[in-house]
Amino acid sequence: MTYRFLADTMLGKLAKWLRIMGYDTIYRSSYKMGIEENIAAGRLILSRNTRLTDTHSHLFLIRSDRVGDQLHELSEGGYIIPQKSQWFSRCPVCNVVLEDVPVEAVRESVPEYVFYHDKTAIRTCPTCGRYFWPGSHRDRMIQQIKAWGF
Repeated sequence: MTYRFLADTMLGKLAKWLRIMGYDTIYRSSYKMGIEENIAAGRLILSRNTRLTDTHSHLFLIRSDRVGDQLHELSEGGYIIPQKSQWFSRCPVCNVVLEDVPVEAVRESVPEYVFYHDKTAIRTCPTCGRYFWPGSHRDRMIQQIKAWGF
């Protein structure tokens, strides 16, 4: 089973890293849909708020304040099974699945060196319009994920 998450306001960095690792994770400072609606939509609530554990059964309490340890908590709980093939498949800002783009469509939208280095690896977010490609920033993220043991 692949879990979908709703991270509360105390877990912004965790939400970003879950998205980078390919997990559908909603994070906002406030929610248009309430917690119950998100649970009904099949999301597991991630929170550091111990008071919520008494009122919500579909909640995973995150105890650590460090992202790597938080990811391990989720892994040990059976909620994430990191798969390298899913890394970098979602927009880390919008949480939308990234799409391939026609080569000529990105020519004017990305730096020239990126276009000529590996134009087939450029992907875009259909919501925010950002472009993503493998580069040094991605390499640093991969190193961080590996440093956490995933």
